[in-house]
Amino acid sequence: MKLLPAFYLQEDVVETSKALLGKILYSNINGQLSSGMITETEAYKAPEDRASHAFGGKRTKRTEVFFEKGGISYVYLCYGIHHLFNVITNKKNIPHAILIRAIEPIEGIKYMLERRNKIIVSPPLTCGPGSMSQAMGFTMAHNKIDLQGNEIWIEDNGILLSEKEIVKGPRIGVDYAGDYASMPWRFGIKDNKWISKPFK
Repeated sequence: MKLLPAFYLQEDVVETSKALLGKILYSNINGQLSSGMITETEAYKAPEDRASHAFGGKRTKRTEVFFEKGGISYVYLCYGIHHLFNVITNKKNIPHAILIRAIEPIEGIKYMLERRNKIIVSPPLTCGPGSMSQAMGFTMAHNKIDLQGNEIWIEDNGILLSEKEIVKGPRIGVDYAGDYASMPWRFGIKDNKWISKPFK
């Protein structure tokens, strides 16, 4: 069952980021259905979070999506190369987002392999936010997509992880963010090999 709109409107983006672990991310792009279990996430908590694109309440053409009501996608191009897929959360005008860093492939693996130009099913296929987005077929055309639709959505398959089954650590690549660089807002499923980088 698709996650209900209320799921995305929860106030604590850190807790929502953990709650997304074990959920199933789907894409149905050009008739190609792909899915994978979310294994790694990162929470971004603007306006105070210096690592967020919406830090300080910054509103630009790119960041305006942050201020929409939770339950839509935010896709951006990193370093002009990698598309990164995020989920906007919380109520309108509260700029919270969750980066999906990795998934464990379930369906449409042949499409994932084609998109990634790979022949072996192993963690590099979908681990790392750029790799995950490419495997799922996400591009800038999938920015601001309603996650209640039939192109991109997330389902609850009944997996409920305890705190002991979740590992956490600092986010990746946010050294510029001052005190917020060390916030333990990256989460993963303990002992799952489909993780972008080990948790120390």
